[in-house]
Amino acid sequence: MASKTHPHKWRFQSRFRRGAFGWRSEPAIRRVKEAVSEIRKVARRDELVAAEGVVRFLERLSPALEQVDSSSGAIGIAVNRAIAELVPIFAKAGADDETRMAWLERLFAAHGKDEIPYIERLADHWGELCGSKHIASLWADRLLDITRMALSPDKDRRGFFHGTTACLGALFRAERYEEILELVDGQVIWPYKRWGVKALSAKGRRADAVRYAEACRSPWASDWEIDLLGEESLLASGLIDEAYRRYGLTANRAPTYLGWFRAVRKKYPMKASGQILADLVGLTPGEEGKWFAAAKDAKLFDEAIALVNRTPTEPRTLIRAARDYAEERPAFAIEAGLAALRWLASGYGYEVTGADVWSAYTHTMEAAARAGVIEPTRERIRGLVAAETFDERFVTRVLGRELGL
Repeated sequence: MASKTHPHKWRFQSRFRRGAFGWRSEPAIRRVKEAVSEIRKVARRDELVAAEGVVRFLERLSPALEQVDSSSGAIGIAVNRAIAELVPIFAKAGADDETRMAWLERLFAAHGKDEIPYIERLADHWGELCGSKHIASLWADRLLDITRMALSPDKDRRGFFHGTTACLGALFRAERYEEILELVDGQVIWPYKRWGVKALSAKGRRADAVRYAEACRSPWASDWEIDLLGEESLLASGLIDEAYRRYGLTANRAPTYLGWFRAVRKKYPMKASGQILADLVGLTPGEEGKWFAAAKDAKLFDEAIALVNRTPTEPRTLIRAARDYAEERPAFAIEAGLAALRWLASGYGYEVTGADVWSAYTHTMEAAARAGVIEPTRERIRGLVAAETFDERFVTRVLGRELGL
């Protein structure tokens, strides 16, 4: 008997109609986030209903987004994040085999119709979506023949099959590693070869997995994914120092420098924060100032100031630091504020206003008052503002009267 789900009226259903968002990406991104939030909320009280919601959402997603301008990549990122959040909800739902197979049929059909594509990455998670080795093996059997043909070395037989990655993922979940290695042997396409790396590592042949991954490097392969898989294999072998040395920094890149630092530090807690910071700084020459927030986050205050004095940092980041640390660490706040004024006077900052300049000055002087160095600090500010030559001397126009210039 199939698992029963209670009727539920999903708010997102009426919003995700074919072509619902026109060309604008902002409303679409907002609705995607709202849908994920709605499903997650339901999952806390009923996993089966939430899993049904995942299917309904993903079935409607691509048709609703088909006209959205995706040139910036923002909508694609939002969809990939949504998939990453929804897959675990679907995977852990305690559905019986009949219900899960029915859900998977619907998802596979939606994936096959995904022309843009938006839910292409769903196939990467197919093994997890199957929920069990048994279901995964059934799907692998179903997709295997056509996948073998799609990956055939015979150019007259091979071709694109949207279920190829799903087949490899199902084989991996079913622990049928030798079949994966047979299928990807001789392939040059990294999205398929990566399953060979994973299969070797899962078989315990982790050194072979690392060599296999390194041999896949090419202009068409993802260096980040190769680094990540290499790191996973070495960590699984207990080779922590080698994993850090070879892949630890590059495998954990994040959208921000602070996020990057935190990701490395979280994965390698045995490494000193100062060492991680120094290694990341060394990996990105000419971008030292961008690591200011990471150094501050690690309470490496002297290092933070040294970095910001080497290359530019967003002035507003420095202004916030001057404000936040004026009482707790006035000496640090003074140096952060002075650096903000120096980079403002050099023309750095996005859409800078007079209020930004005044804020930098005010917070710096507040910190100076707490440290008892008002006049020396004012003189330092007067000197760097007097030396301003950029454009129309904007900082001088804002602070000139205050500083007697």
